Amino acid sequence: MLQTFYPGEYLDSVYQIDFDKLYHEGYRGVIFDIDNTLVPHGAAADAKAERLFAHLKSLGFHCCLLSNNKEPRVKMFNQNIKAYSIFDAHKPGTAGYKKAMRLMKTDAGSTLFVGDQIFTDIWGANRAGIRTILVKPVHPKEEIQIVLKRIPEKLVLHFYARSKAAKAGKQN
Repeated sequence: MLQTFYPGEYLDSVYQIDFDKLYHEGYRGVIFDIDNTLVPHGAAADAKAERLFAHLKSLGFHCCLLSNNKEPRVKMFNQNIKAYSIFDAHKPGTAGYKKAMRLMKTDAGSTLFVGDQIFTDIWGANRAGIRTILVKPVHPKEEIQIVLKRIPEKLVLHFYARSKAAKAGKQN
């Protein structure tokens, strides 16, 4: 039951992802959540984020921002990034993920999703059949509705960690 919420990978930061390796493996599109995945909630794209997107584009990746936020927020972040973007995405619904793949001309097998929330970001991408990477939030300050979701997320992550440990034990 809980497996539907499990990420493919769980990392400390988006900046730990080996995008060069993923491109070599055949991935061509990356869908990103914005707030607390790439920058603190409401922040503009910083130099680090701009360098990341420049690197992804230099590798040949297509990128799309997928946010439940309103258009002004997404446009502000995307001003220097210049990625595809979808605002008011209604995650965890799958329509936004599918639209992102259409924009990038990719499919579920060649697309990654990176986000910081299990019950919106990861669950939606899993339901769309996309490989998922969960990252820890970049900043502790969050809106109350997100803070409340972090409580059951801890439970899911507990069982996710147990599942990973059990699998690792079987391989040894």
